[in-house]
Amino acid sequence: MASLKEVRNRIVSVSSTQQITKAMKMVAAAKLRRAQDNIMRMRPYAQRLNNILSNLSQVNGEGGENVYARKRDVQRVLIIAVTSDRGLCGAFNSNVMKAVNNLINDRYRAQQVAGNVEIMAIGKKGHEYFDKRNFPLAGDYTTVFGNLSFETVRVAAERAMEGFRNGYYDHVELVYNEFKNVATQIIRTEQFLPIQENTENQGNTNANLDYIFEPSKEEIVEQLIPKSLKIQVYKAVLESNASEHGARMTAMDKATDNAGELLKQLKLTYNRTRQAAITTEILEIVGGAEALAAGR
Repeated sequence: MASLKEVRNRIVSVSSTQQITKAMKMVAAAKLRRAQDNIMRMRPYAQRLNNILSNLSQVNGEGGENVYARKRDVQRVLIIAVTSDRGLCGAFNSNVMKAVNNLINDRYRAQQVAGNVEIMAIGKKGHEYFDKRNFPLAGDYTTVFGNLSFETVRVAAERAMEGFRNGYYDHVELVYNEFKNVATQIIRTEQFLPIQENTENQGNTNANLDYIFEPSKEEIVEQLIPKSLKIQVYKAVLESNASEHGARMTAMDKATDNAGELLKQLKLTYNRTRQAAITTEILEIVGGAEALAAGR
């Protein structure tokens, strides 16, 4: 049985940890509110742009003027993995890494064996994970969440788009956590490039006849489509940011509860140990008194 001093030290240590987890939960809750507001405002805009993007890829036909819709034999692949900069958020980061590994094993095993799969890790945790496992990394984007804005995300999106446009990448995939609520984050694996057609209009022979281009089709392709693609990446990063704070808030809440349960057990152990020590001392005093009485 542990001594009273050891149990007392553990109680102090767990109490300090519980205070830290409570503080981290409150900080995550405050950040979550702002992140949740940002993604809720972004979703309708991004979804509408994504629909326009899919429809435009149909209008331009098989490749055509839209270089971002060109389909090629898949030789080189880029996977954009969005993680966080910090841990202590449960399985948030490990789920993304697991999804990337599953994606490679299921779809791009041959390209991986040939060394033609690159990872664009947005977030320190993902960068460190894939770097340690000797994955080819496309750039360093470990500072995105330190100053999260469209401009910082745009740089990563433009690099992926340029690689596809120049024919260096044949497929670009996007893996991230989608925010559902505080306790639930959904792993999403989406094809970023080439642009996928809108399945709602497949089979509709008149789908390509209802468009009037203003300004010209060329200007739309050159300006609207690249902007839509950048917004798509920015939305994924905002989703991941809100999911991170929700996951951390949930993890710290559970850690606080676990610390409370552990404190109850430690205090019970402390009281039992203290009671046993007192009982032992009483028995020793009684035994000593009896010995003195017998010696008289």
